[in-house]
Amino acid sequence: MKDMREPEGKAPFLLGWEEWVALPGLGLPALKAKVDTGARTSALHAFDIEPFGPINAPKVRFAIHPIPGRNDVTIPCSARAIDRREVISSNGEMDYRYVIRTELQIGERRWPVEVTLTDRGSMAYRMLIGRQALGEDVTVRPQESFVQPLLGYEVYHSAAMKTAAPPRTLRIAVLSREGGAYSTRRLVTEGEARGHVVEVLDTTRCYLAINAAEPAVWYDGQRLPRYDAVVPRIGVSVTAYGAAILRQFESAGTFVVNPSDGILASRDKLMAHQVLARHRVPMPVTAIASSPKDTGNLIDLVGQAPLVVKLLESTQGRGVVLAETRKAAQSVISAFRGLKADFLVQQFVREAGGEDVRALVIGGRIAAAMRRVAAAGEFRSNLHQGGRAEPVKLTREEREVALRAARAFRLGLAGVDLLRSDDGPKVLEVNSSPGFEGVESASGRNVAQILYEEIEKRVRPAPARKRREPGA
Repeated sequence: MKDMREPEGKAPFLLGWEEWVALPGLGLPALKAKVDTGARTSALHAFDIEPFGPINAPKVRFAIHPIPGRNDVTIPCSARAIDRREVISSNGEMDYRYVIRTELQIGERRWPVEVTLTDRGSMAYRMLIGRQALGEDVTVRPQESFVQPLLGYEVYHSAAMKTAAPPRTLRIAVLSREGGAYSTRRLVTEGEARGHVVEVLDTTRCYLAINAAEPAVWYDGQRLPRYDAVVPRIGVSVTAYGAAILRQFESAGTFVVNPSDGILASRDKLMAHQVLARHRVPMPVTAIASSPKDTGNLIDLVGQAPLVVKLLESTQGRGVVLAETRKAAQSVISAFRGLKADFLVQQFVREAGGEDVRALVIGGRIAAAMRRVAAAGEFRSNLHQGGRAEPVKLTREEREVALRAARAFRLGLAGVDLLRSDDGPKVLEVNSSPGFEGVESASGRNVAQILYEEIEKRVRPAPARKRREPGA
């Protein structure tokens, strides 16, 4: 190594042959780097290097073990791929590497540099700084070490790692059979506006390779890559198969907005009411029976007519009947039994007046809400049944009930439908695939943005656990 020439009239920026550096744009607050003026290009340790994104704006993601000898500390990174070039390493081997541009920070100075990505896992320095990254005012003193301020690996064990991680490009899958649906389109446009790569996958075109070594999901003849997150928009008709696809992603360690078991439980109306009851979430009195001999007792359990009779697999208000009299209830129940359909009988909350409230819960917080008002002559307030959406302000009790209901199913995204009864809010349903259009229009809230903020927060690197020293 040799000293770089100092320009006249300007104080040089001094470096030793090794320095502590940071790459803030990649979420790497502390790395030991070797400054090597004999090398032209800079290199950064990286493994699991994977290109993704559109051809006209390619990106690359990778992982790095920032602390030598600590393979349990992993930081995921992503960046724009500006090139891919042949590089001859110091041992004479030629390598084809991705090139990224990022900010290098040493001491108080920050400047953009080009860096190639290569596996330096066996080397003591996770980064090599070549002469191309050094400005004219930089002087390297090869006989000195750490001329600039010292950093430390302790930062990777601090809570700041989770809160201060920089934005990074995520690869996100949306499981949906309706690529043109409003909610799916909003997820794509909002995600891309935030710099992410969003891919819509038709649930029925996914298939599984199930083995203990490496669970995989395939799509149209190709194995799907690793995703940072999956947003399920699974239709009712493919609930079971969609849940199986989600379980595969879960097995691979991918963050899933709504887990498979939560979706299955919320879609099964009988199970859903049992889950709500177990978590002491208020709901209309509900009963179910199998034998036709129990019809009278079933009605008595719920109370006086009018009553609501629901198919267990109903959705968007279909398969829901209001029986105005006891005799009408008996007739509807008899008809459903004749069709061998599973159903439940539920108390009709008359004072709700054909209205319900939907609270949209994202990440354990109320993201938006709307009141749905039934069309004239209709008791169902679903927007698909002609209802209209209006802005609404939730009461404190309604907020608490909605959050408890979403938590009961462990759903990161849930539409909780509430009735306003004389004795407080009652949960009608917890929807694990709520639509965005009505609630965004009524509330004026950008629901897709709030969801992405939650996803970005959940996939940030977590602080690494400190290794216990022997005998400690």
